[in-house]
Amino acid sequence: MDALQTEIAIWPAPVASLRGAGRALSKEQLIRRLGEFAERGNLSRGLAALTDYVGATHYLLARYDLSQDEGLDFVVCSDWPFDVVKRLGKVLSQLHSKTNEMEKCLSVMQPVFMSLPDDIDVSRGISREYCAITFNVGRTRLSLMLLFPQDVILSQESLRDIGLLTGYFASFTKERGARTDREFELTERELECLFWIAEGKTSDEIAVILGISRNTINNYITSVMRKTATKTRSEAIAYAVRNNLV
Repeated sequence: MDALQTEIAIWPAPVASLRGAGRALSKEQLIRRLGEFAERGNLSRGLAALTDYVGATHYLLARYDLSQDEGLDFVVCSDWPFDVVKRLGKVLSQLHSKTNEMEKCLSVMQPVFMSLPDDIDVSRGISREYCAITFNVGRTRLSLMLLFPQDVILSQESLRDIGLLTGYFASFTKERGARTDREFELTERELECLFWIAEGKTSDEIAVILGISRNTINNYITSVMRKTATKTRSEAIAYAVRNNLV
């Protein structure tokens, strides 16, 4: 989908022109509006409507499963300033590397508040905290990150609603041509090895089953862990279960 191409805007100003307190639309009206935007393939308008609804000011939709990669390929759509996104990319990469698969599973649909690094400047009136909500669209893990005014307290219930609605909206826009998911990069042999380690088989046992050497099996498994950004076989199994690969 063309709308899933990266969109990074400059910081809008002044603060007085930022979005209002939110909830201008009912949930039913918002859902209808999202359907209209999805039909047009307008991801940015849909995310802006979701941001308005919850009372935030800026949105950044990211591919959480790509956030450990270099560059800005993890960004799906954003109205955050470019320099902030670039700096935040390094932070997300570090957080991703320190988070195990169990923690990633437990974080789904749980709003988390984090502080921006001290070297990032924000417009006056904008909180230095941002809220991140992770969710799945099929096999793709996404994270919606929101900036909000200093004097606004975001409702946990509303934020979970936004996570569900963003997933709903993204699932429709994704059907119109999303980029290839990371797991499709796994080869047939790698998927076979992933299946057998999930069944509790050792490298020696998998080698016998597949009729290839133990060293080759270990190479496949190492490749799987690299592509899935996991550190152990247990994490690779958790990743496979979470993404319906086994």
